[in-house]
Amino acid sequence: MGMRPIQLVEGEFYHVYNRGTDKRTLFRDDTDRQRFMKLLYISNAAEHINVRNLLRKNNEPYTFDRRAPLVSIGAYCLMPNHFHLLLTPIVKDGVSLFMKKLCTGYSMYFNKRYNRTGTLLEGPFKAKWVDNDIYLKYLYAYIHLNPLKLWKREDLDTEITDSDI
Repeated sequence: MGMRPIQLVEGEFYHVYNRGTDKRTLFRDDTDRQRFMKLLYISNAAEHINVRNLLRKNNEPYTFDRRAPLVSIGAYCLMPNHFHLLLTPIVKDGVSLFMKKLCTGYSMYFNKRYNRTGTLLEGPFKAKWVDNDIYLKYLYAYIHLNPLKLWKREDLDTEITDSDI
């Protein structure tokens, strides 16, 4: 396995993102988005958790005691073919462990639900170090405003573009 271009250090902020292979749609409906959000919570645990068993027993996994989390999640955004996360590792290798659980769990769910096989995501996740407060403030806004690109302006009936934000 290759080395990551940046080291993911505890206590620092990172913009973490990935998209579907071939820009494939990752979130087809609310059920997919809800599953990913549940996995954001469940995957954020140092111990191994059998997600299928947990969800079979308890459809409200947010009450599950994860004990020691791996990362702090500052913000997230799910777009049809990609996602953005703002993460701070709490433990050594926290981001990598969390992302492995999250992406593996979601890929297994997606492939089973849509009766498909193979890679769902476009390789390993990407991560950028948030090295200053200005970038951090920008990133919070960027992650939260990213879905606006999907909405249409009612007065002009045109899609909002990156230049509008």
